[in-house]
Amino acid sequence: MRISNRSKISIYNSINMMLVLILAGGIFAFLLEDRFNLLGDFSYLFIVIPAIMLVAFYLIGRQIFEYDSDGEALNFRNRNIVPFIDKPLSDEFPKYKLISYEIVDMFLIKRLYVKVSSKNTGSTMLKYEISYLSKKEIKDLKFSLNKVVTTNNEKKELIK
Repeated sequence: MRISNRSKISIYNSINMMLVLILAGGIFAFLLEDRFNLLGDFSYLFIVIPAIMLVAFYLIGRQIFEYDSDGEALNFRNRNIVPFIDKPLSDEFPKYKLISYEIVDMFLIKRLYVKVSSKNTGSTMLKYEISYLSKKEIKDLKFSLNKVVTTNNEKKELIK
């Protein structure tokens, strides 16, 4: 199963550009505030509110998430639309190494934690930001990962 929100890059770029332009307009309005006196003592809000909105857009998480479970491996890719803000994540490992997963939903922020078996440390926890996935995409992701975890658990039971 493949899940990707790469087709929404243009929407995220538009939102990003709109927020940057609002911030630039806020800075311009702040500099001209003494001439028009629109907000009086609260003129700093022209800069603070757009800056908070822009920071929130990036703190919610990386915008682009791609998942591929076709074949014998699981592929996860997570990246930002602005390449220099965060380092992109890219992991590929065999399906049999997947131990468990957990999706944490904290208001606007959604994270996927994947536990993978490892020779050196026993297990490794991988973290992906899935805040920008739709509910249907998250449901499909859960279905696919449940299927892999169930298959792995059944194989472990057969070995015992």
